[in-house]
Amino acid sequence: MKIRDTLKRGLLPLIVVALAAAAVWIWQPWQKAQAGPVYRFGKVEAGKLSAAVSASGTLGALVTVQVGSQVSGQIAELMADFNSPVKKGQVIARLDPATFETRVAQAQADLRAAESAAQVARDNLAVRQAELAKARIALDDAGRNLERKKALVAQSFLSPAELDSAQAAFDTAREQVRLAEAGVRANAAQAANAEALVAQRQAVLRQAEVELAHTVIRSPVDGVVISRNVDVGQTVAASLQAPVLFSIAQDLREMEVNIAVDEADVGRVRPGQKVRFSVDAYPGERFTGQVSQIRKAPQTVNNVVTYSVMATAANPDGKLLPGMTANARILTEERENVLKVPNEALRFRPLNPDGSPVKLEVRAREEGPGIPGRVWTLGKDGQPQPVSLRLGVSDGKATEVLRGELRDGTEIILGYEEGSEPKPKRQTRPFGMGM
Repeated sequence: MKIRDTLKRGLLPLIVVALAAAAVWIWQPWQKAQAGPVYRFGKVEAGKLSAAVSASGTLGALVTVQVGSQVSGQIAELMADFNSPVKKGQVIARLDPATFETRVAQAQADLRAAESAAQVARDNLAVRQAELAKARIALDDAGRNLERKKALVAQSFLSPAELDSAQAAFDTAREQVRLAEAGVRANAAQAANAEALVAQRQAVLRQAEVELAHTVIRSPVDGVVISRNVDVGQTVAASLQAPVLFSIAQDLREMEVNIAVDEADVGRVRPGQKVRFSVDAYPGERFTGQVSQIRKAPQTVNNVVTYSVMATAANPDGKLLPGMTANARILTEERENVLKVPNEALRFRPLNPDGSPVKLEVRAREEGPGIPGRVWTLGKDGQPQPVSLRLGVSDGKATEVLRGELRDGTEIILGYEEGSEPKPKRQTRPFGMGM
């Protein structure tokens, strides 16, 4: 009995405390509901505000040159590899030149044969020209002889038969001149043809020499080899297009960022704007650049239209590498010492005691810069009071106030404390009216 009394006396206070705690736990939310909503507040601040466009991009070299081969052949030697620094004109690879050397030797032999044929044609032309000169001399002599005999026949010193012989000799000499002139023209044409063949053979030789020179692959720029696509012994075929042997980045001390900007934001981007970006390889480190170009060619992926915005960034330490993904922010506008309100306050709208949104009066259309907005302050009666604003740029967290009855430090409502917002009243249904 004593033990039972002792237990009763020990448990009784515990039961009383538990009941009191339960009563307090039930009473506190009821009291809070009766006390009305509790708001979260923020302040209007003056300071710097930057509007930006966020997008992702890819890093690359300012100039990347793909070095190919203009002739087909087998790689005989490689003098450059990945990450090799090269100078303009430096030999970086060689193709097997044996076939092209044979073509050059054949072209040289053909040229010598054509030059010999041209010399023979020139000599034949000279012979024909000499024969023409001889025929002309004979024609002149026959003409003078004919004139003398005409005079002697007129004086009856010669017979008409001798005049006829002189006339026949003159006619024969004249025909000989015509025949010699035709021969000169024919040989001149042959000589011209031979000279043209020489020029053709010279062109074939030059082409063969150029192809032989193309077996030596040289770097077109100063830079660094970032890609090598061939090995010694591999055959390259330059039938339709030049095969790419190397990719050379001209200068990695300055990089280019290709940023894919959504069509809704590209209208705010201008050349010369600042760009800040980060890469996954260096978390926490920020790099800066400048917009250099907005390319007008759209790219559509999954019905999303983007435009390529190119930006340049200094890379003196060589940390940035081609192909890295950049998380970029393009600073489209910057404001100094402006009033700004949290965007959370612009989204707030008070509720009636029954949980329905407060109905607002339709505002008159206002002229002027900016877009309309509204925030709420707590009035003297403890009720939210609207303040109409004209808003400017936003950085995603705060928005510039262009016009409105707000001052630096003014408290504005951000929202309700958790659990304090008015709840809609549940409608009661008459007994038997559904479930």
